[in-house]
Amino acid sequence: MKNQFLIKLTKKMNNRLPGEISHEKMMVKPRYKSLEKKESTSAAVLILLYPIKGKWHFFLTKRTNSVGHHKGQISLPGGALEKGESHKEAAIRETFEELGVQSGDINIIGPLTPLYIPISNFKIFPFVGWLQSTPILNIQPKEVSKVLSPSVFSLMDPKAKKIKDSILMGQKVKIPFFNLKNEVVWGATSMILSEFKMVLKGIV
Repeated sequence: MKNQFLIKLTKKMNNRLPGEISHEKMMVKPRYKSLEKKESTSAAVLILLYPIKGKWHFFLTKRTNSVGHHKGQISLPGGALEKGESHKEAAIRETFEELGVQSGDINIIGPLTPLYIPISNFKIFPFVGWLQSTPILNIQPKEVSKVLSPSVFSLMDPKAKKIKDSILMGQKVKIPFFNLKNEVVWGATSMILSEFKMVLKGIV
């Protein structure tokens, strides 16, 4: 049975989502402009909520250096669609493959706003779901080197958002990021979490 948090979250996600406004908050500046290619690869990720001692947490994974894209970065569980698969089905399957969370235990609330990632030519379709209890994980070591378990409250903390100076593709840039569990969460993952954070406003 859903608690009040999940009921309120479901209601908020059924309303108009903040979309690009929230993504913009975590974009690298100056922005690398690129039009979406017709042959972009569809992928899906999942913000999977689960309770620990009455507080809601979610999973982030640190990618290994043997994966095809975004080596060593912090990401949400997810990956590319397989033939004949829906975005939601891909998000659930990938979460099972990476973390060992049983598909039948995952309750999907709904989708967030898709976003296109020029550097990898992926179009990502994010979903939010929940579990009744804390799962026992069976991590895929070829893809996942570490699993993080930040709380929803840590994401909402204004001090979690930071900006650093860096160089990308030979250009000086400012990179917004979330500091979660002492890890730098930036790029597409931070943009997705930025929208989730805006949806959570007023209910956390």
